[in-house]
Amino acid sequence: MTFTPTDYNPYDFANRRHIGPSPAEMAEMLDAVGAPTLDALIGETVPASIRQQKPLSWAPLAEHELLAKLKEVAAKNRVMTSLIGQGYYGTVTPPAIQRNILENPAWYTAYTPYQPEIAQGRLEALLNFQTMVCDLTGLDIANASLLDEATAAAEAMTMAERSAKSKARAFFVDQFCHPQTIAVIRTRAEPLGIEVIEDRVENLDPSKVFGAIFQYPGSYGHVRDYSAEIAALHAQKALAVVATDLLALCLLKEPGAMGADIAVGSAQRFGVPLGYGGPHAAFMACKDDLKRNMPGRIVGVSVDSHGTRAYRLSLQTREQHIRREKATSNVCTAQALLAVMASMYAVFHGPNGLRAIAERVHFLTQRLARALKAAGAKVSPKAFFDTITVEVGVGQAGILAAARAEGLNFRKIGNDRIGISLDETTSEEVLARVLRAFGIEGAPPHRAALGFPESLLRESDYLTHPVFHMNRAESEMMRYMRRLSDRDLALDRAMIPLGSCTMKLNAAAEMMPITWPEFSTLHPFVPQDQAAGYHEAIADLTAKLCEITGYDAFSMQPNSGAQGEYAGLLTILAWHKARGEGARKVCLIPISAHGTNPASAQMAGMEVVVVKASANGDIDVDDFRDKAAKAGERLAACMITYPSTHGVFEETVREVCKITHDHGGQVYIDGANMNAMVGLVKPGEIGGDVSHLNLHKTFAIPHGGGGPGMGPIGVRAHLAPHLPGHPVTGGEEGPVSAAPWGSASILLISWAYCLMMGGSGLTQATRVAILNANYIAARLKGAYEVLYMGNRGRVAHECILDTRPFAEHGVTVDDIAKRLIDNGFHAPTMSWPVSGTLMVEPTESETKAEIDRFINALQAIREEIRAVEAGEISAEDSPLRYAPHTVQDLVTDWDRKYTREQGCFPPGAFRVDKYWPPVGRIDNVYGDRNLICTCPPMEAYANAAE
Repeated sequence: MTFTPTDYNPYDFANRRHIGPSPAEMAEMLDAVGAPTLDALIGETVPASIRQQKPLSWAPLAEHELLAKLKEVAAKNRVMTSLIGQGYYGTVTPPAIQRNILENPAWYTAYTPYQPEIAQGRLEALLNFQTMVCDLTGLDIANASLLDEATAAAEAMTMAERSAKSKARAFFVDQFCHPQTIAVIRTRAEPLGIEVIEDRVENLDPSKVFGAIFQYPGSYGHVRDYSAEIAALHAQKALAVVATDLLALCLLKEPGAMGADIAVGSAQRFGVPLGYGGPHAAFMACKDDLKRNMPGRIVGVSVDSHGTRAYRLSLQTREQHIRREKATSNVCTAQALLAVMASMYAVFHGPNGLRAIAERVHFLTQRLARALKAAGAKVSPKAFFDTITVEVGVGQAGILAAARAEGLNFRKIGNDRIGISLDETTSEEVLARVLRAFGIEGAPPHRAALGFPESLLRESDYLTHPVFHMNRAESEMMRYMRRLSDRDLALDRAMIPLGSCTMKLNAAAEMMPITWPEFSTLHPFVPQDQAAGYHEAIADLTAKLCEITGYDAFSMQPNSGAQGEYAGLLTILAWHKARGEGARKVCLIPISAHGTNPASAQMAGMEVVVVKASANGDIDVDDFRDKAAKAGERLAACMITYPSTHGVFEETVREVCKITHDHGGQVYIDGANMNAMVGLVKPGEIGGDVSHLNLHKTFAIPHGGGGPGMGPIGVRAHLAPHLPGHPVTGGEEGPVSAAPWGSASILLISWAYCLMMGGSGLTQATRVAILNANYIAARLKGAYEVLYMGNRGRVAHECILDTRPFAEHGVTVDDIAKRLIDNGFHAPTMSWPVSGTLMVEPTESETKAEIDRFINALQAIREEIRAVEAGEISAEDSPLRYAPHTVQDLVTDWDRKYTREQGCFPPGAFRVDKYWPPVGRIDNVYGDRNLICTCPPMEAYANAAE
């Protein structure tokens, strides 16, 4: 017998690990679709006129090869003790939180909690976060996180403008705010016509502003009471914003006690690694009467169908997807995973632990100041928490060099001062090294003396809810985190078939490096030679993204897709302005566009003109041409999504781009659907000038339950000089995010994904994503109508199921979504882009077995709808209306018109490993009418149970 060696490659990551269907399964799926080959299907789906000619070039790495390469790159970063401060601090991530939250796919692969019944665990954790922020800031309501401190401050400025009764058009910025915060505020203010007055607090004239922001503690360490300034602002009907530090507030008088209207800041130092700039969870809190103007998501408390308390996102009508150009913000991606970490850090330590950490940091700083003063140094300010500034004159360079020799980074301030910020990681040994850098041997003994007036000492309690007083033994913490994750449904349990959200595999090998100290402990403002590994990774990822998209340059700064949209539009406007065409403000946006598109255009100060859709859902080219002509020399840009939001490769895309260019405008192609294009179509080659890429979609960064995300923008060469700049790195334009490279640590995930997939693997992933979507459309034919298809009867990587006809019989899209939970699935995207429909995207990562299970579930649901249509049961009495079914439904008296078996174990559900939602259908109206956005007292739970 002749021996035949196997040609199976177990290290082929793309085809053996990332892409779900096997070659044999693909053949079966192609047969169902009615295409002879995958090439033939792609030919019928993607117009030949836009296909790229050259394949993507680089070869793939196996997982072990990738990890070896990343270790080599990580070693090029120099890990120092950074005492730079400026809003970023060393912190100790409790290992229990690192392992059970940050490194746990049950937490990092979840989607935004728009389906609250299957998100109760992370919603509770986010409610804990909101409660923590409200308690520490002394304000009434907080949101569930924002992107970073600087953008939160900019959001607070626009929130104050909307809310204040003052008619002034200027906003005062305390010159002691962090430089990156001031820069981002200026970026946001300019297109909105807001004047920014940056000055010393003593020079504030409340009559000339609608609001003011104060840094507390200040960037250079200053601590002061702003009560008088805030009262003066209120007398002029203006609002006060305080940018603050949660750890400092464990000791210092809270902003609410000073009368502040809004507080913002970062929760990074509550156990979230530095990561060279992110991701970190920002926070915003405000007085109760401002809550409907607050941007971002707010977790609230409602009741379910059993009357049991349940969590949900409140006041969702404020969201940009609904309000479009009238939205309060374009905020989409928050930082849910990092907010969960910060909330768990507060649970882990409790108020006593946080107070002890704050005292330790403060007293170490006080000892440092005493030692420097004793040696004759001029130290400021007189009142401080953890940061001091030392005047060193011409000795600055020498002291900074001595510090580097000690393995320390200080903050260089001007040419004659040095800033030093101590933190939770500062030890006696670090303190001794700091003093040696100044030529001082030995630190003075500990003395429990405050470095600020007693009048600034906090008097109120915080974190009084029982969750912050649980037994903090690791066994109890571990079980608490496990209980919460068990209440959720994430990708580690089941397929999440959300259209336009691309919930694909987030491979373990891609995730591992982000917690390596060589990557996780770098401060974003260290000298770039200490971050050589990061810059090698960023440069190579940039090169690969340029090859994938056909663009010439990228900015990695935007730390969400919506931020990418905003940054891209600012880049276009800056280019027009540089050419003397600053009057170009009109932005054409199809009616089917993502809700963030018009919201981003409004934030950029543009005039949104909506373009109609034709009967088949495509852009109405005649209407587009007419509105472009009417805009004429005022046309700045158009924003289109490709393939379209309806899941189709429109064949008129080049014509739309040409019309825009002919009228002097620029083309913004939304990269949300890039998962259907990688390796097949380059947006920069079909007429695009700018695109953002949702790295948390197409390029494998996990959604984290609603963030982190990254939205870098690619541009053609003529726009490259106008990409976002930064105070640390320079550049002509202002920044859009706090850190120069946004949430740099998670760029490693997308780089690892590209390296392991290789160019051919990425292309195959796109092809299989298209196959999977067409397989679902074909298998569901006859049960559900697919609303839009291309000219040859194909969809792209997603399809829209029309469930509107069922409404005639009382069955809503909500009923179908909740019934899918009984089958163990997250619902597809509901009622967008067409109300009353379901938008399905299977991604390339789902196996045929899981896709078939999903199809079986939808077919079974269709049979239940047919029973309603036939009059065999009413919609109100059917399992559709009672869905989702809980264990409580299973064990209580049964008086329904269908069996327990049908209700609780539908065909798509697993029998042994069935997912049981912890609550029944949640009452959204009750939650908005009875707004509770912090942890209710424990007796409230008892009352609800009764």
